[in-house]
Amino acid sequence: MKLKYYGTGAAEGWPGLFCRCDACAKARAEGGRSIRTRSQAALDGTLLIDLPPDTYQHVLYGGLDLAAIRGILITHDHSDHFIPHELWCRGPYIAYGMDEETIPLAGSPKVAERAGKAGAGGRIEPRALEPFVRADVAGYAVTPLPADHDPSAQPYIYIIERGGKTLLYAHDTGYFPDATWEYLEKCGVVFDFVSLDCTNCARDSMHGHMGLPACRLMREKLASMGRADAHTRFALNHFSHNGGLTYPDMCAAAPDFIVSYDGLEVEI
Repeated sequence: MKLKYYGTGAAEGWPGLFCRCDACAKARAEGGRSIRTRSQAALDGTLLIDLPPDTYQHVLYGGLDLAAIRGILITHDHSDHFIPHELWCRGPYIAYGMDEETIPLAGSPKVAERAGKAGAGGRIEPRALEPFVRADVAGYAVTPLPADHDPSAQPYIYIIERGGKTLLYAHDTGYFPDATWEYLEKCGVVFDFVSLDCTNCARDSMHGHMGLPACRLMREKLASMGRADAHTRFALNHFSHNGGLTYPDMCAAAPDFIVSYDGLEVEI
């Protein structure tokens, strides 16, 4: 599998949309990898993860080819991760010169309901996924697990498997809920790649979102239960300017992790 991060920022982006804080000023001055759009990724150019407000920017400037997408996976029902109105743009008389098959959009029951209302003309098949139940989404084996985030948004993190490779995609979440840890204890999977929420950068944060101390604890616990080994690679993602550390600062603070940036591609 090949994972590409198109957007690696939190809800307000970085620099923040209206913000003049020191961290945003520094990001503007540094440019490059310190500029972060709203969170989005894709696997092998065919499975899209999240549909944020910056999707169109990722198409124009990030190389995202939405016509090649065969399935969409949504982490939760917050507007920085899911803008269902955009699904209308995939419909007849709007999207030409592409494969016109209906593709699945999978997520929580709430996500599936909203997708059905907004994307009826967009050749989209909404699929409601249940926690801990493995499902096929566009040729990937996907297992949703409850996240520690706003419960009203029905947040999931995902185990994603294909071709003998396994990814744990864990955004937006704090330290995992007990039920998720219990499932991971028993599942027997050894992850090849783990992408962790690090919204608060080096700050100590455990609930709703994480910071570097919590991410290190997560890595230790996954290793202690056999879900990670010496070959597992860990990445940090989904950064907020409230955390204060731009890309080079974050690399200095976390040399033992991959620090994501917009456009990063990793082979899993």
